[in-house]
Amino acid sequence: MIFFDHVSKVYSPTSTALEDVSFRIEPREFVSIVGQSGAGKSTLLKLLLAEDMPSEGRVFFEDIDVHSVSRSDLPVFRRKIGTVFQDFKLLPSKTAFENVAFAMEAAGASDEDIETDVPQVLELVGLIDKAHHFPHELSGGEKQRVSIARAIVNRPDLIIADEPTGNLDPTNTHEIIELLKKINSFDTTVIMATHNRDIVNALERRVITLEGGRITRDAKKGKYIL
Repeated sequence: MIFFDHVSKVYSPTSTALEDVSFRIEPREFVSIVGQSGAGKSTLLKLLLAEDMPSEGRVFFEDIDVHSVSRSDLPVFRRKIGTVFQDFKLLPSKTAFENVAFAMEAAGASDEDIETDVPQVLELVGLIDKAHHFPHELSGGEKQRVSIARAIVNRPDLIIADEPTGNLDPTNTHEIIELLKKINSFDTTVIMATHNRDIVNALERRVITLEGGRITRDAKKGKYIL
């Protein structure tokens, strides 16, 4: 499903973010990408989303070379991927319902589908009672659940979660990880970049470790070992 083929990303003669990175992720896997700050985690995700170009190598998603996708086709390609960020990236002037609906509107969904699907995903993330609350009226954990609802509402094949618990306390962190596990159980592939050792070790799922832009470990039931 996802294949990095000898991928390098060099920003300058003194700044190499990724160096000769190769790995494959199969459908329905839950994979943690771990490493210290500057290890290359964010660059790897940007390359997969075609937000950046590799200096060498190729990146494939569902047999598509993501960097051969034309600019006009990129929005359609990216609808196959839902993204969750550390800072939520919610629209402050829109309610939880409207934030999730916005993702469907951007994909060209009908009003009827929006009225049906948005409540369903808000129910799934446990926020149907907060549908008409604005972001400033929600806790950090609730904001992240809205972000996850927005990421899954168009039924993507892949969820990318970039430090999804970085701004959360332990209780909310646990709830968000359980929610990502539930989404994964619905046959959605999940890639999570994190530096949270406890999360990774408790998951007992595949772990890819980056150090200095290189993969140093790739373990099926891995631990965060640095």
